[in-house]
Amino acid sequence: MIDKNRFSTRREFLRNMAVGAAAIGVPYVVPGSVFGAEAPSNRITVGCIGNGNMGFTDLQGLMHQDDTQILAVCDVNRGSFGYKTATQFRGREPARTLVNEYYAKKAGSGTYKGTDAYNDFRELLARDDIDAVSVTTPDHWHAIPTIMAARAGKHIYCQKPLSLTIAEGRAMVEAVRRYGVILQTGSQHRSKDRMRFACELVRNGRIGQVKRVLTDLGRHGLRFEMDTWSPTPVPDGFDYDLWLGPAPWTPHHEHRCFYTFRFVQDYSGGETTNTGAHKFDIVQWALGTERTGPVEIEDLGSEFPKSGIFDTVSKIHFRMKYANGIEMICTPGGVGGAARFEGTEGWVHVDWNSFKTYPESLKDSVIGPDEIHLYKSLDHKRNFLDCIKSGRDPITPVEVGHRSASVCHLANIAMKLHRKLHWDPDKECFTNDDEANRLLSKPLRAPWHI
Repeated sequence: MIDKNRFSTRREFLRNMAVGAAAIGVPYVVPGSVFGAEAPSNRITVGCIGNGNMGFTDLQGLMHQDDTQILAVCDVNRGSFGYKTATQFRGREPARTLVNEYYAKKAGSGTYKGTDAYNDFRELLARDDIDAVSVTTPDHWHAIPTIMAARAGKHIYCQKPLSLTIAEGRAMVEAVRRYGVILQTGSQHRSKDRMRFACELVRNGRIGQVKRVLTDLGRHGLRFEMDTWSPTPVPDGFDYDLWLGPAPWTPHHEHRCFYTFRFVQDYSGGETTNTGAHKFDIVQWALGTERTGPVEIEDLGSEFPKSGIFDTVSKIHFRMKYANGIEMICTPGGVGGAARFEGTEGWVHVDWNSFKTYPESLKDSVIGPDEIHLYKSLDHKRNFLDCIKSGRDPITPVEVGHRSASVCHLANIAMKLHRKLHWDPDKECFTNDDEANRLLSKPLRAPWHI
């Protein structure tokens, strides 16, 4: 449930800020018309950490809810072009402008200046008037802000993959549960009707006994290669040292940052953790393994770049087996979509935008009242906000996000070592394999720690 004392503290803070601003002649007006019919005591105040490509998407998804108020944004980049596309202008100042203009338009006043912008997320987390945060940063910056936000009693919407390593994911689970906050993992494909229905068909035995799951991942989202590279100047207004944070120090290059951080192992896990985080999350949901994991992972001939900045796996090919004997095979291409579930009596193939079954009549199947009905959400961010108010777990809580990310990390470890590994999902360690277990975590650059 919402902490009423915190809302009282926030209202007092805002009232004092308004009085102080008026005293020095600065407009600090938060008209009720900005937030629709929602009373101030029911609004969830939000700070958005990470204002890049996906950061803008998450910010807008939260900002457009009538019962939220974006109080602050945060990014190590003041503002620049060159995120996922060359024309995207992103960073904390563009984000602040976006929020202020949105609220000004809603109010009909033409001006609104109530949004603060920070370079360092710790300043945002120190504010008592913020109830929830979005963490939409590169993967190596998911764990620390999430754990610190949990300690500060703030609810968290954290983008997928939840963690950079399995050890970080476990620490995030423990922090969220210890401090009693809500965390929603940004695995938003769970909030699609066709995904839920496909998983319900599998869970309720419509395709018989599941034998195999097929999925695939392409090379990566890049359209170029970089066999060699040289350092480039750090752009004005970009705090590169803070961007690196817990990652090893290395000279700046523009393709280490922004969208292409995904293809550098110090910051992410390549397409395995990028698109794979969505695909494997749906597989886990359909198989009912979303709070556990596979017991065997085997490389099937993956390949890695031999030089250049981008060092994540470039040809993704592996197999996993669960304790019940079901296999998941990920190939470099040819399957398409999220996943194809094959059973003794048919199959279900689900994609982001399509849905196929065999027999075709499965599409018209009705899940009965006594069968398994999976968690229903039609809007991932709305579900997060509703759960803050109710105290109920969201559709992708921290444990589920951790296990889905773990599937990605396990695959990357097996492909990196080019061999078969045996995994204990209860103890979260490899069986009799010290080399593999050393890859469950990464050292953090001082002074950062978990």
